[in-house]
Amino acid sequence: MTFVGAISTCFRRYASFSGRASRSEYWWFMLFVFAGNVAAGFLDGLIFGFERVEYDAGGVAYETTGWLGAAFSLATLPPSLSAGWRRMHDSGRSGLYLLYPLIVIVGIFTFVGILSGFHTVLAGDFAEILAGGSLVVLGIAVFVFFLSPLLVLWWLTRPSDPEPNAYGPPPSHIVQPSD
Repeated sequence: MTFVGAISTCFRRYASFSGRASRSEYWWFMLFVFAGNVAAGFLDGLIFGFERVEYDAGGVAYETTGWLGAAFSLATLPPSLSAGWRRMHDSGRSGLYLLYPLIVIVGIFTFVGILSGFHTVLAGDFAEILAGGSLVVLGIAVFVFFLSPLLVLWWLTRPSDPEPNAYGPPPSHIVQPSD
């Protein structure tokens, strides 16, 4: 699949979470989204001006208000999610795997909220034991939080399943080996 073909396919199927998307379709579209965000940020700076931000260590950064970048990101969010969902299907996985980092974040915040509620109710040795054990669980959860995006990225780079799978036949633009 070509760069332009991937962009048109992803925008044409912007709300389609069924079927499959090849590696080339997904990664060409992600390149378009990255380049579009860079270009929109540059245009934001040219139109609205760059704001100088100085840091304590003497570093200087330039930021923009980001209106064009925000609009571009918002416009490309549905097709990006759809393409990622279909890319997971192409490698034989559920599209929900794309959301693993988000699920981990929700789990961590829920766990911390529950623990803070217990800590205010309980007192004494049991509360200290619970706090010690909860730090271990929270440490594991944070480790999984940092690992989960890498795992999702690895899944997105896996080869296409050459045979039809539970999510449909292979994308039509993938050349199948002849028997």
